[in-house]
Amino acid sequence: MSEARPVIRTLTLAETGQLVDWAAGEGWNPGRDDAPAFHAADPGGFIGAFVDGAMVAGISAVAYGDDFGFIGLYICRPDCRGRGYGRLVWDAGMQHLQGRTIGLDGVPEQQANYARMGFRPRYETWRWSGRPGQAMVAGQDAGDIVAPTPDLLAAIATFDRRFFPAPRPAFLIRWLDGPRIVRVLLRDGILRGYGVARPCREGFKVGPLFAEETEGASALLSALTAACGDGPVHLDVPETAARFSDRLADAGLQKGFVTARMYRGTPPAIDTAGIFAVTTLELG
Repeated sequence: MSEARPVIRTLTLAETGQLVDWAAGEGWNPGRDDAPAFHAADPGGFIGAFVDGAMVAGISAVAYGDDFGFIGLYICRPDCRGRGYGRLVWDAGMQHLQGRTIGLDGVPEQQANYARMGFRPRYETWRWSGRPGQAMVAGQDAGDIVAPTPDLLAAIATFDRRFFPAPRPAFLIRWLDGPRIVRVLLRDGILRGYGVARPCREGFKVGPLFAEETEGASALLSALTAACGDGPVHLDVPETAARFSDRLADAGLQKGFVTARMYRGTPPAIDTAGIFAVTTLELG
């Protein structure tokens, strides 16, 4: 008997959670409460292939406005690989993002495949893991680090736009909420940086970590690490933050796997010098 024809459709929030669980099974260590914030970014951007009602492949193809989109969570169920299901959700995701510059974070073994699809590398991103603590702070007063109050949310969104290719209000309103830990850097009452730590299957991931200079990013990371309690923190740090990476190494963090930020279309004009950790490898 031939296998049923796959159905390609958008995912519900619960099914998006299932796709995030698949990412955990792949060893990607996603956050424990990622699905609601991910899904809110673009409810139509999570796509699955289903056979006999069961999901066999999935992808996130999140549209941020009319000009930018991001591909992630591209997974085929291990027992269903080699049957073309992955390509079906890939094509559906690319169709969803048609007309936009599209970004993704590609692992080395997949970068040649992405290049054949029109993606070009922009910079490498390295995973750093460990417990930096106060060793990150060089003694310079970076400013006041506090938990955000509701009146700072608009300032955070404005600051975020300097470092991310498009506005993302629906995502941020959830990403800045519990169970994630958020800290902002204020100097003379002006927001100069912010960072988020989210509880993951193992430890915490810090992202985004955006700041105007290395001292501010270092102070924010120390404050976030202190708030996370025991266990490691992980950051995905672009190569443009070389001085910050040196400080992470000096603080005893270990350098892990590498990805490449790749774009199909015109790369976005953002302040890459202020990106000390990307938000997520899944949604950009």
